[in-house]
Amino acid sequence: MILTVTPNPSLDRTYEVPSLHRGEVVRATGERVDPGGKGVNVSRAVAAAGRRTVAVLPLGGAPGALVAGLLDAQGIEVAPVPVAGATRSNIALAETDGVLTKINAPGPRLTADEQELLLDTVRRLAPGADWIACCGSLPRGLAPSWYAELVARVHDAGARIALDTSGPALPAALRERPDVVKPNAEELAEAVGRPLATVGDALKAAEELRAAGARAVLASLGADGQLLVDDEGAWFGTAPADAVRSNVGAGDSSLAGFLVASGRGPGALASAVAHGAAAVQLPGSVMPGPADLEPSAVTVTTEVPVNRPLREPAS
Repeated sequence: MILTVTPNPSLDRTYEVPSLHRGEVVRATGERVDPGGKGVNVSRAVAAAGRRTVAVLPLGGAPGALVAGLLDAQGIEVAPVPVAGATRSNIALAETDGVLTKINAPGPRLTADEQELLLDTVRRLAPGADWIACCGSLPRGLAPSWYAELVARVHDAGARIALDTSGPALPAALRERPDVVKPNAEELAEAVGRPLATVGDALKAAEELRAAGARAVLASLGADGQLLVDDEGAWFGTAPADAVRSNVGAGDSSLAGFLVASGRGPGALASAVAHGAAAVQLPGSVMPGPADLEPSAVTVTTEVPVNRPLREPAS
């Protein structure tokens, strides 16, 4: 079982539009409503892979009830933490050329009692989990050290934890030695405080996160591929994506692919790359299932192309 923790979940509405022009009426050609949040997306991808998952998330108001209902309809067990504030609603506008515009609401402010209940719920469920994936931004009211406390409690319960967050919460959590951290290129650059122009720059940054406490780093480099760095070495994985429709949740799908394939070594990296490549070719935040994957198209190598420029340099 893979347990996911989403401190700031959302109700996501995605509209597919031909193009976007400020000040004009834009008529959507397609619409989706999905439960959102990075950890929620990981659970959705794990469920699509046919594995059991439990989603821990604070829920409040009518949007929270709808999120719970949508997850239940997808076969995902929900461990709700009731909160007084309403779950946030986000909007994404996906243009036909692949450009995505997102409007993310801030979400409710969690009280001290709600924060503690969230931590305690994870601690209570941790012994039954193969992996715990803690993902996304922190809602108002939670200090950057909250993830560090969560990592410590998970390790005390004897479970493994994968962390996907950014900003001050990431370096604060590294001191508790999360088993895997999963930054994208921008988050990796932010964590080390300098731009990344090549795959070699990303590799060096990942090694610095390991030196700061991360036991393994799974770094998403967008169209350039993914890096895995751990005690056994470094691997680089790539796969073609012929028609990019939406990158919403692609990184979350990659993390799910990594964890369902044991969360360790080149085989897990290959699964992560296959899931990420499949996700960007699907609309909105649709998570890929086994039929969408092309494992034969994935290449994983120990020969990391350190001199290759990133197509989208991170600053």
